[in-house]
Amino acid sequence: MSEKRIRVLVAKPGLDGHDRGAKVIAQALRDAGMEVVYTGLRQTPEQIVSAALQEDVNVVGMSILSGAHGTLFPEVVNLLREKGAGDILVIGGGIIPEEDIPPLKEAGVAEVFGPGTPLANVVKYIQEHV
Repeated sequence: MSEKRIRVLVAKPGLDGHDRGAKVIAQALRDAGMEVVYTGLRQTPEQIVSAALQEDVNVVGMSILSGAHGTLFPEVVNLLREKGAGDILVIGGGIIPEEDIPPLKEAGVAEVFGPGTPLANVVKYIQEHV
């Protein structure tokens, strides 16, 4: 019997219009054998959670450059919990100041990856925490 592949939703919340980093992460996760669903640009927290539930994912990975991470990331975590899906691993990345990371983790974001993080580190984190 083969092992079930990890399913990851890669999302771009808010009004951020830059998705190159999200696409690079998505490809790295695919190359590592994960199934990846990419939602595209300008997704609301509700759209992200709806897609995560419909796609039955293990992980929601959000990428943001706009500075709205302090609002949008916790909102996704809270909506997942409200829908009974609080077991989905939520991670984030992008341009996020170091001082903003502890509050994000307190809100339920499992890990935050900044610019320059080796792709292998993201893959390993997901593999070790799903």
